[in-house]
Amino acid sequence: MVLSEDKINHLSHLIIRDLKKGLAVLQGDEVAVLKEIKRLLTAEFHLEEEIDAIVRRKLTVYSQKNPEGTPEWTYQYNRFFEEEMKKRRR
Repeated sequence: MVLSEDKINHLSHLIIRDLKKGLAVLQGDEVAVLKEIKRLLTAEFHLEEEIDAIVRRKLTVYSQKNPEGTPEWTYQYNRFFEEEMKKRRR
């Protein structure tokens, strides 16, 4: 998923706002926490993009060619995507 810097900024502000509502007590500089949230969101979205590219490459060389969007393709995509996520989240 590709999000603009503005959208990531908006999401991070929403997270800070909800944290301040009582879910957690922020200790330290709020700006530093905001930057860390933005960094984590950006890293997570880049990871998903990287895995998406890997999975699509796997599907193109797969012996059984299923057109994108078919139930078979979606099943294979989701299966490969989950496998790649598990590899990276040890």
